[in-house]
Amino acid sequence: FSELEREAREIERWNRLHPGEPPRTGHAARSLGGSVPVVAASDSVRAWPQLIAPHLPLTGGARFAALGTDGFGRSDTRDALRRFFEVDRYQVVLAALDALAAQSVLDRSVCAQAITRYALDVEAPPPWSI
Repeated sequence: FSELEREAREIERWNRLHPGEPPRTGHAARSLGGSVPVVAASDSVRAWPQLIAPHLPLTGGARFAALGTDGFGRSDTRDALRRFFEVDRYQVVLAALDALAAQSVLDRSVCAQAITRYALDVEAPPPWSI
């Protein structure tokens, strides 16, 4: 994420200083821009993937969701870490479904179905608050 953000900053600067030239576009913007939601997950803090959010030209109400392990010392394995901090595959799926529901691409009931299917504890406190 840091390299993608650094490239985007450099391109932003270049575009600002060269108004007579065709604007350049970075890898993240070319790969992730558009009208589909972006879910970025990391085994590090969510601020890490959030670095690239301002550089993505999302359109049509598409959302950027960053998931990360905002804390430490809570688990003995990577799987347990991801489960505790809500960054596992089930939470990634739910974040993607939630973003699609926010765009009215699908009904919110699909999110409820995923919560039930994956047995997600909706009453659990946020992991960063424990």
